[in-house]
Amino acid sequence: MKNKVLRKLLVTVMAAAMCLTAACSSAETATNNGVGQNGATTEQEADTAGTAKTEDTNKTDSTAKTESAGKSDSSAEGQSFAEAHDAFQTTLAEKNSDDDPIPDPPEGVFDLVHYPSKVGDLAAYVSSDPGDGEKHPLIIWVVGGWGNGIDDFPWCYPAWDDDQTGSAFWRAGVLTMYPSFRGGNGNPGNYETLFGEVDDIASAYEYAASLPYVDPDRIYLGGHSTGGTRALLAAEYTDKFRAVFGFGAVDKIEYHNNSQFTFDTDNEEEYKMRSPVYWLDSVKTPTFLIEGSEGNSSNLKNIERTSQNDNIHCYIMEGQDHWSVLAPLTGVLAQKILADTGTECNIAITQEELDEAMEQEPEIPMPLMQQYTMEEMGISFSYPYLWDMVDVSENGEVSYTLFSRYDGENVWDLSLLLFDAYLPEENVDLQLMLDAYKEGGYDVQEKKIGGFPAMEAVGMVEDDEGNIFKTIFVAVQKDDLFFTFQFYIHESLEDDAEPLFDAIIDSISFE
Repeated sequence: MKNKVLRKLLVTVMAAAMCLTAACSSAETATNNGVGQNGATTEQEADTAGTAKTEDTNKTDSTAKTESAGKSDSSAEGQSFAEAHDAFQTTLAEKNSDDDPIPDPPEGVFDLVHYPSKVGDLAAYVSSDPGDGEKHPLIIWVVGGWGNGIDDFPWCYPAWDDDQTGSAFWRAGVLTMYPSFRGGNGNPGNYETLFGEVDDIASAYEYAASLPYVDPDRIYLGGHSTGGTRALLAAEYTDKFRAVFGFGAVDKIEYHNNSQFTFDTDNEEEYKMRSPVYWLDSVKTPTFLIEGSEGNSSNLKNIERTSQNDNIHCYIMEGQDHWSVLAPLTGVLAQKILADTGTECNIAITQEELDEAMEQEPEIPMPLMQQYTMEEMGISFSYPYLWDMVDVSENGEVSYTLFSRYDGENVWDLSLLLFDAYLPEENVDLQLMLDAYKEGGYDVQEKKIGGFPAMEAVGMVEDDEGNIFKTIFVAVQKDDLFFTFQFYIHESLEDDAEPLFDAIIDSISFE
């Protein structure tokens, strides 16, 4: 038995090393227009590239080119933005769309819905009904990038220095809607580069307001980068949102990545209809605009200089970039929304409290989990929703390898779990297994899991390349069956990963 345990350990270590050094999963695939961690090659990276290409230009040229867009231009010919927008007919030089698939959302957390718009029904994720009979606040979060689709970015790992997921809202208890727009995910219509998408945001509001568990008077709007510009344009278009939060919006559309423009670029009116700086007077609801000093801050400074509208509040975070402001400050905004319970919006934000929030330590949230049940063996346990569970069973033993389908450098994506269920050899028990791990230099303890005897062994293993991994081995004996869970994580992430594995072990139950 001792040799069998040690041989099994060697096999699992080799499997761990192979998976971890090969990115622990299949490579990230750009499945939609894609914002979020997995769609980086289309939307997030396009947005990143656009920002990188224009940031330096913004810092030197934005003030000179846009300071002329003063109050006299902010309402063209005395029209509101809604009037001008609805009267204008855009001309698309390119008719682009996509039919990227939409992943199923985590059951009971989000629903995949379709909301009616001027061009037809559009897909969206929306928080599931809490089922408490109450009406709750909701934020519509518009992600960055130029694509018009949605994918599984809301529940991907929310990196502290680049968290475009908007997950701080629903993690805090604020219902959240992620809309796709015309032309994305097989939706009717085409990409309109900040024009028709404004109408879609207004339609998303109407859908959210119709949900029986949503308070129609407490629907908010937020977005980042291109999504922040879309949110600001929507604030200029409609006053139905209780408050609007825009990260990294630009003042004029030419400071976006112009390689993505689909409209007639020879028509100056096309630019004006997509440039928030001309329509600042139309904002009727509290609108909070935030950007890092190392990002599109020159755009935000020009908006602040141009605006004579008390509803617009601008905040520049010194020493921060286009992305680092998101994780700390979306958490602040989530708490503001939860506290905003009066008949009118009472949200107030100071520069000081935002600066203080930027000083907080990074948070590593728990991933969304899903339950796996092996009915024939009477065991259930939970594991991250973004992990794949691959059957590697052989020789009569039930074996699964569980790992993230993405390759981010974080505890979600670099963890590996091996699960086995088998009938042990005659006269083999936990004590024999426990002794074998002790002899291998592991820290071992006896415990109970689900009312059954169990053991836990903690140690470090090294692969052929000298990489060291922390491993936690847990075995449970239920009648004649053994269930084992072996978890691997690189030593640099071991402390951060422990809560994840503890959550998996704590979820084990038996029928």
